[in-house]
This record gives sequence, C-alpha cells and structure tokens, in this order.
Amino acid sequence: MSSPLSSPPALHSTPDWLSLVRERCAHVAQAAHDVQINEHRLVTFASALPVRTAGSQSLDWRYHFRGTPEQMVSFFVALDTVNFGSGYFPFLEKLPGLSGYCTIATHLTHFCYHQGVPDARWLRSVAPQQCAALFHQTADDGPIWELMTFFAHAWNQLGELLEECYEGNPALLIAASEQKAQRLIALLFQLPFYRDIALYHGLEVPFLKRAQLLAADLSLALADHPLGVFSDIDQLTIFADNLVPHVLRCEGILEYSQSLATLIDHGGLLPAGSTQEVEIRAAAVHAVERISFLLRKRGIELTSHQLDHFLWTQGQSPYFKSRPRHRTRSVFY
Repeated sequence: MSSPLSSPPALHSTPDWLSLVRERCAHVAQAAHDVQINEHRLVTFASALPVRTAGSQSLDWRYHFRGTPEQMVSFFVALDTVNFGSGYFPFLEKLPGLSGYCTIATHLTHFCYHQGVPDARWLRSVAPQQCAALFHQTADDGPIWELMTFFAHAWNQLGELLEECYEGNPALLIAASEQKAQRLIALLFQLPFYRDIALYHGLEVPFLKRAQLLAADLSLALADHPLGVFSDIDQLTIFADNLVPHVLRCEGILEYSQSLATLIDHGGLLPAGSTQEVEIRAAAVHAVERISFLLRKRGIELTSHQLDHFLWTQGQSPYFKSRPRHRTRSVFY
C-alpha cells in the first residue's frame, strides 16, 4: 500500500484543477474513437430539461448521518473516501430496494449512530474483515473481498494523513481548504486513492470525481456552516462515474461504437484507465458542460454539478437501471 504522504503526480502543481478537467475532457471528447456526442440529441435534451427540478439539490437523510457539524464532516470525509466500487456492485449484498451507493452510505450511517463516527486511530488500523462486517458483506475471496480490502486501504491512508497532518481531526483538513474546492482537491492529493488522473495517448486527464464530490456533499450538508462553504463551488464539473454517462447514453446524447456497446451490453468489464473507459468519462464531462453552456445562452444558470445531481437521480429509476451500464473496477468511482 502506498503511503498517503508519497509524492503525487506532476500535475499536482497545476493551479486551476477544475479548468484542467474541462480542457482535457474536451480534448478527449473531440479526439475520441469509440464515444461520440450526438449534438442534435444534446440540444434537444437541453431544450426540454425541467429547469426547476434540475436546479433542486438535497441530500437524502435516510442514507446519511446527521450530528454536529464536526461529526458530519468526519462522516462525509469517511464516506467519500470509500465512495467507489461501482464495478463491484453487481456482487454487493445490497439492502432491499437500494443501490450500491445507498447501501454503503446507509450501513456507514447506522454504524455512526450506534458506534460513533470513526476517528483517525480507528481508520488507520481498520482491517478488511472489519469493513466487511460494517457493510454486512460476506468475507470470501471474491470481488467483494477485494473491494473491502480497498476500502480498508483507503481508510488506513486517510487515518494516517489525519493523524500526521491534522491532529486526527477531519475538520482541520476541511478548514485548511480555506473555503475553496480547488484547494481541497489539492489537499486530497496526499491520498493516492483521490488522485483520479488517467492517461489518454500520453495526455494526463484529470477527473477528480470523489475530491469534487466531497466539496459538493459538504456544501449540501453544512450549507450554513463555514465548514460547508466553498467560494468556488459553482466551478465543479460533473462527478464522472459510470451512471451519468449511462443516462446520457440512454438519452441518445452519448453514442458508442459497436464493439464498445456490445461489450457493455453483455456485461463485460472495461479495464480502469483503458482508452474506452477514459473516453466515456471524458465525453460525459464535456457533454454536460455543453448542456450547461446552452442553458446559459438562454439565461438559465444551472451548474455542471447541479446537472450531475439531476442526471444521477434520474439514473435511479427502473428505466435506466434495467439497461446495462459500463462496469470498471476502480478506486476512483
């Protein structure tokens, strides 16, 4: 396991991460071979978008812990540190009627209410067996055991960072961002599992899904508290995973090559960092940027991360869940 204090990639020195996400994803979307954006369908979708619904954001507190501001910071830092594994979710023992994410969030919420929010010492030493017990998973040697091992590593790295740099206090980590999502992203680069950067024909393409999502979650959970305020929150992109691209594909906005479509529709795995996987994520980022741009031209201000929330929520419906989406076993989403 890598040390959380090991040196991050060269792009760590880049001052404007969010602009770089947009620029590099636009480049990939325009150069892509297996994923194309259908401009006509995109324009039609943007024109018919239910603006009031799309602009409404909230956390579902059935699945998330509520407590003091400091406890909620600790909860969301812990949750988003293990908010990955969608490629493993077909094997996850889910709660009735809940998605993989909601199952993970609900189990962690119940743990926090009954055992207390995990502190840095617990995070630093937690083992895969404990993760399996916390998330009510069978501890075998299959894909879920691999996921629980990754969860333990992610929390171990977080606990080490908190103890060595932030007096064991996640609130100090968030306070160190100085209310800027850009700075929070840079701080999280100390943790390897947050370094969500792919290579596309030699070009480094950052997505930074979970680092951005942590800022968004805190802004929703603690909107009236300094620990939930980020002055650049409107600059976030979408949180590129496998569900938002799936919704865009079902809407006809993203079109896949025959070989890629066949692989996904038959349940095949896309390797993490593969050309096709990077094209899917990048095209989704760029497509939503295009939708946001078209809305602004009409005088409608909907940010990319607001659109992400709308599309992700849409993706929970039976129509979208009934169709296969791409699966990648990754620590980034």
